[in-house]
Amino acid sequence: MRSGIVVAAALMLLTGQARAAETFTVEPRTGADEKAVFATVESANVIPARARIGGTVAQLAVKEGDRVEQGQVMGTVGDEKLVLQMKSLDAQIAGLEAQLSQSQADLARAEDLFSRGTIPRTRLDDARTAFNVANNAHRSRVAERSVVEQQLSEGKVLAPAAGRVLKVPVTTGTVVMPGETVVMIAEQNFVLRLRVPERHARFLKAGDSVRVDREELGVNNAQFGKIQLVYPQIEDGRVVADAQVAGLGDYFVGERVRVWVSGGDRDSFMVPASFILTRFGIDYARVRVNDKTIIDVPVQRGREQPRPDMPDALEILSGLKPGDILVRP
Repeated sequence: MRSGIVVAAALMLLTGQARAAETFTVEPRTGADEKAVFATVESANVIPARARIGGTVAQLAVKEGDRVEQGQVMGTVGDEKLVLQMKSLDAQIAGLEAQLSQSQADLARAEDLFSRGTIPRTRLDDARTAFNVANNAHRSRVAERSVVEQQLSEGKVLAPAAGRVLKVPVTTGTVVMPGETVVMIAEQNFVLRLRVPERHARFLKAGDSVRVDREELGVNNAQFGKIQLVYPQIEDGRVVADAQVAGLGDYFVGERVRVWVSGGDRDSFMVPASFILTRFGIDYARVRVNDKTIIDVPVQRGREQPRPDMPDALEILSGLKPGDILVRP
């Protein structure tokens, strides 16, 4: 019997401690007066992959949405004139090689005859000169062929950076000029680009926290990020800023999401939403008057304002006063 009483007393004590832990003291808090704006998912840098030579697009190895790595071959630009120049140089090099071989044989013969005293030194000098001329001409044509070969290799369109292909404005068979864009690539570092009315510009600065509302995308939990850069130029009456948000995703570039930014600071009562109960359309907060008395006080609910330290923060407009101790229902 006594053991049963001890167990019951222990359970009551644990229950009392649990109830004591499930309280919240109402205090005015200075927080951001949030304003809703729309932001777009954009790449910090959109880089064009350009053709280095003029010609015809012979092959495209990527399409919109593909992920590419730096240096990856995305297409090939061919120029038939370069191929013809290559064939012409090959023929010239073959002729010069034969001429070089002949001049080398003539030089060897002249050196042998000169050593025997059969021919004068002028004949030997002429043979050596002819050999040097043939050798230099051969080297010149080989160098020209290397230039054309390099131009042919530059027909490969390489990815300048790792990222995702946004746009391919050409098709196979399209004639392009040197420097013309073949593929547009969005770098992997995606940001939220905010456009805030200029009346809020003085409240916006780098390092401020922003809250991303992605309920329309099926994400219930609020996401938070920080403003990295505020652009000094105002466009169409709006201030442009970039915010970094973890896990933003990078597929739908240009996707619009609602973002809450600071429009100034103000004092308000913020309480966890779990401390508010609703009966018959009226919101109540359970307030502890003393150790024995708990009453339900009707309150006016404000807007939900999640924050990192209170994910389910709810603003209470009226019904509570500083120092009230709320008990979780």
